[in-house]
Amino acid sequence: MLSAQSAPVVRATLPVVGASLTTITEVFYRRLFEERPELLRHLFNRTNQASGAQREALAGAVAAFAGLLVERPDERPDAVLARIAHKHVSLGVTADQYPLVGRHLLAAVGEVLGDAVTPEVGAAWDEVYWLMANALIAIEARLYAEAGVADGEVWQPMEIAERRQETADAVSLVLRRPDGRPTPAFRPGQYVSVRVELPDGARQIRQYSLSTAPDHKTWRITVKRERAADGTVPDGEVSSWLHTHAEVGGILDVSLPAGDLVLPEGDTPLLLASAGIGITPMLSMLDHLALTSSSRPVTVVHADRSPLDHVHRDEQADLVSRLPRADLHLWYEHDAHRSPGTNVFTGRATLDHLDPDPGTTAYLCGPLPFMRAVRGELLAKGLRPAALHYEVFGPDLWLAK
Repeated sequence: MLSAQSAPVVRATLPVVGASLTTITEVFYRRLFEERPELLRHLFNRTNQASGAQREALAGAVAAFAGLLVERPDERPDAVLARIAHKHVSLGVTADQYPLVGRHLLAAVGEVLGDAVTPEVGAAWDEVYWLMANALIAIEARLYAEAGVADGEVWQPMEIAERRQETADAVSLVLRRPDGRPTPAFRPGQYVSVRVELPDGARQIRQYSLSTAPDHKTWRITVKRERAADGTVPDGEVSSWLHTHAEVGGILDVSLPAGDLVLPEGDTPLLLASAGIGITPMLSMLDHLALTSSSRPVTVVHADRSPLDHVHRDEQADLVSRLPRADLHLWYEHDAHRSPGTNVFTGRATLDHLDPDPGTTAYLCGPLPFMRAVRGELLAKGLRPAALHYEVFGPDLWLAK
């Protein structure tokens, strides 16, 4: 909760600061990388920095957090914080890095807004930052403790046990511990980070969902080769490296599992909606439900460019067939007729023909336009906002819009 002296200042200045946040975060990252260039090479995603996506995501998170502080002062904005904390844990972020970030972020506010940042305004926004930072530090400390590791000690070598080309641009890698011990436990829907050394010596990190249930002795990730759509940013550095160099017997540096999009226990109806490579956390959930002989009602929705682009298509259909109260609905932009079965449609996904139970819990993963469209339809059909959960691959731009 903001102090009595800071709350009115933040409320009054939020429109001005919020309107300038993208510029502020751009200046922030410039200042940060000028002092600590190794952070860009070894921690931050260089592609997201080049595209500006990370700046937008940070601006959206700060604006959302500050807005909640002034609009709902008696509530902790845990939904905003949990997603960020899990991402930080997957990267091995530690508490001693927060003062550096705070110093450059507040300096960027002053550089962009100039004389408008009086000592009173500066103190109020410093309080916003440290409320957010200390809350994240506490959540991350709890997550590290639950994993049984020291803060930041999340990395471990994993051996590639299997490699399979799933589609033209997606490959799956089965990972096991080199010492033969079981892989650490995780919850269906979580992800791991993979850190690779690129030809220029940079160690870049990306997150990949675990695409099978935690009941197996191995992990599996499915990597889509990211390609630049317009040439303004390079192709995905880590995905391209993995497609070219990750072979059976090779060793990868992989983090402990993290992520807050997890399958809940219970018997409430579920709706799992995905598009493209967003299928991967849903496969983990489906695999877990099938292995535990779940009788929950499950509606599975997936959208893709074509059946040939549909990663793990046969596996998804098999898992749904093993659940007595599950049904599968597929949308393809092209060649839908090449996928046999019922509930296969041409075009972009819509839920027009579905009538979900009002008590349904929904999980969404895929491009932002897809998730926003599905979320809007589910809200129109009477589902509660709190029952709709999502996962974004890359910077979380949900909050930035």
